[in-house]
Amino acid sequence: MASGGGVGVGVGVGVGENDPMTGREALDIRVDPVRNASKHRGPRRISADDSVVTVLVFPTNEELEIARQTLARI
Repeated sequence: MASGGGVGVGVGVGVGENDPMTGREALDIRVDPVRNASKHRGPRRISADDSVVTVLVFPTNEELEIARQTLARI
């Protein structure tokens, strides 16, 4: 997403977290391996300081959301 010249990517836990994110170089994304391997489970930045694109990870609980939506429909 681009806004006012800024570039960023947000990923849900499990999509980019602790993943090498193959192909990211084509998008000028540099992931900091230490940040990406962090055991911290809150929202956090995993991109390197010199990355053109900022990458943020947001915790999600897909299983809980699926269960809630299923329960609401039965």
